[in-house]
Amino acid sequence: MLKSERTELTALGASRARTAHGAAYVDSGHGEPLVLIHGVGMRLEAWAPQIAALSARCRVIAVDMPGHGESDRLDPGAKLEKFVVWLGVLLDDLKLERVNLAGHSMGALIAGGAAATLSGRIRRVALLNGVYLRDPDAKAAVVARADMIRKGAVDVDGPLKRWFGEGSETETVYELTRSWLHAVDPEGYATAYNAFAHGDDVYAGSWPEVQCPALFLTGSEDPNSTPEMARAMAAAAPRGWAHIIEGHRHMVNLTAPDTVNAILEDWLSKEGEKS
Repeated sequence: MLKSERTELTALGASRARTAHGAAYVDSGHGEPLVLIHGVGMRLEAWAPQIAALSARCRVIAVDMPGHGESDRLDPGAKLEKFVVWLGVLLDDLKLERVNLAGHSMGALIAGGAAATLSGRIRRVALLNGVYLRDPDAKAAVVARADMIRKGAVDVDGPLKRWFGEGSETETVYELTRSWLHAVDPEGYATAYNAFAHGDDVYAGSWPEVQCPALFLTGSEDPNSTPEMARAMAAAAPRGWAHIIEGHRHMVNLTAPDTVNAILEDWLSKEGEKS
């Protein structure tokens, strides 16, 4: 990553605004609105490469998830459904009638919930590194991590190893992601992670009813948001399709930004046909 790109990733906070209900966001570009929701432990800066590229063609609104960045928390113990309601309130506060919506990881779960429950307001939906119907072992592991986080035992290195793989410690995006995890509000992180751990099946049965174009993207080496999950969701959604980016893991929008941006550009051009 170039020095200019690092600056781009760290400078977005200066332009944050806040909604009436305490959601922090940045707003860039003009045209059809595109709302971006990051993953658990992150902040809206994680979308910097997408904001820079996509704001040339549409209005990009990247938000800090509740309890992250500068957004107010939800109540402790809030489930995934509460995060989806939060998104609906955000759209109301920003007077956004109909949006394109992309989420990463926990943000993907929120995006999927919005596609299921706010269908008239979602023009297109994209799930990046989204989880879907974890197997029992994966479910037990993520619930155990959620319980540890709730008790105050926050592990930073474990997620980074899962997200980037071994040997990535000197990369700029690894260092920045580590800094975001260290800075996250512990209570907001615990609430979001618990919703994430228990949220993989909440809206899983709704994909056959989602009629908008639906993109499911992940990295071929992502051990938790697997290619099989992306393909299964794509098969369930009437207008769904999957993109698997070879050689990348969970933070694919940062490790393969040009590829991800090109795929999102294509997604934004869809008028309902299945790829």
